[in-house]
Amino acid sequence: MNARSLMRAKRARILITLVVKGALLLGGLPPSACAFDVFGAAASVPPTPAGEFADTDAAHSCQFVPLGAPLRLAEAVNRALCENPKTREVWANVKIQAAAVGVAKSAYLPTLSASLQDGRDDATTDVKGYSRLSSVTRSTLYSGSASANWILYDFGGRKAALANAQALLAAAHATHDATLQTVFATVATDYYAAQAAAAKLELAKETESIAYDSFTAASARVTRGVAAISDQLQAETAWAQSTFSRVKAEGDLQIAIGTLAADMSLRADQPVAMPDAEDSVVPDNAFAETVTAMIEDAQRTHPAIAAARAKLDAAIASEQQTRAEGLPVFSLTGRYSQNNQPASLGLGEPHLPSTGRDWYLGVQVQIPLFEGFGRSYRIGGAHAQAELQKDMLDEARQQVALDVWKSYQLLQTDTENINNAATLLLVTQRSFDVARHRYAAGVGNILELLSAQKALSEARQQRVQALTGWRAARLQLAAKLGRLTA
Repeated sequence: MNARSLMRAKRARILITLVVKGALLLGGLPPSACAFDVFGAAASVPPTPAGEFADTDAAHSCQFVPLGAPLRLAEAVNRALCENPKTREVWANVKIQAAAVGVAKSAYLPTLSASLQDGRDDATTDVKGYSRLSSVTRSTLYSGSASANWILYDFGGRKAALANAQALLAAAHATHDATLQTVFATVATDYYAAQAAAAKLELAKETESIAYDSFTAASARVTRGVAAISDQLQAETAWAQSTFSRVKAEGDLQIAIGTLAADMSLRADQPVAMPDAEDSVVPDNAFAETVTAMIEDAQRTHPAIAAARAKLDAAIASEQQTRAEGLPVFSLTGRYSQNNQPASLGLGEPHLPSTGRDWYLGVQVQIPLFEGFGRSYRIGGAHAQAELQKDMLDEARQQVALDVWKSYQLLQTDTENINNAATLLLVTQRSFDVARHRYAAGVGNILELLSAQKALSEARQQRVQALTGWRAARLQLAAKLGRLTA
């Protein structure tokens, strides 16, 4: 082998070594280090699972310190939106669809590929009886090639594929938004349920204390001989019942706290302090428009409907893409290759160093002629999928309208009952005060006192339930309208 061939072989080995080392190096890096987002796909992905609901005032969104005391609704919502598996799943799907848009856009660019080979060739030919025809060849061979392909026209196939990917990305964003609002409403409902449970426990303790006072008063009257023993027994029964209710309220609170902690992806035994039921949103006229206007607005803007509409657009684009795949594709193709394969004049002749080169540039047309009728069935399936998505869009509209109607009526009921509960609490408090004074003065009986005591306890619980129920109904209506904000 001459010096020129040795130099080429050396260069080829060096190039192969660099390529292999570079591949190994890139393979050891994280995906983000070797990815080139030339189409800006990452810009369409929210930085956190919480999306637009993320706490923008925080130095680092979705990074939390230990729970505050008492826990505020905004903190509970932020934790749930960032850590809930459902929100992380739909966030990951947004990233998947954003990458799919980048793949669809890359189809408009040419594809380039290269191949390089370097090896040792030992060839021995032994012709018995004709030694002059025998030969031994030892050489270092290399070959390299580069090819390119650029689709020039495909009758709208790439355009339909890009439209499909973009519609699926829009659907993923809308689904992400809808999931965030659902999780928001769920954690808010569980938050107010825990707040109500904490308030009910405090009321149960107060009721138990009042029942004990009534039992003490009845016992004193029995001791003085001014009341029958039945008064003491009835008061003691009421006290025992209030103790039973207090223990049950403690268990209900632990269940509610565990549910809220699970919403925030915390352990169910995580201690959580709830604020007072009176320390929260107060009744207002945030939803003063008519229910008809609400339904019409929700059917235009609700994320669930936006997701269904985007999926319909994706299905239509997918049908167009399937049709285009059965049409010709025009491409610009080119290739260049070079090798140092030795040449020989014939059997028994020495191999001579040589260099081979080959290249071509041209236009290629691919025409699908027959696919066993599979194309027709795929087109039919894609068309049926579009019809299915249209029906699902209509179903989403009907469901949103029904949800808004139910939530609106529930909010109206809870709004009226807040005033009713306040009036009831005022009346029962006055009734209990009167009954207690009458019994202490000896002009009232134990049944009157216990009845007023029970009515007061129930009125207090109804007041708490009315407040927390109104707050939950308000958020539920906002969720059904698609209007929840952080």
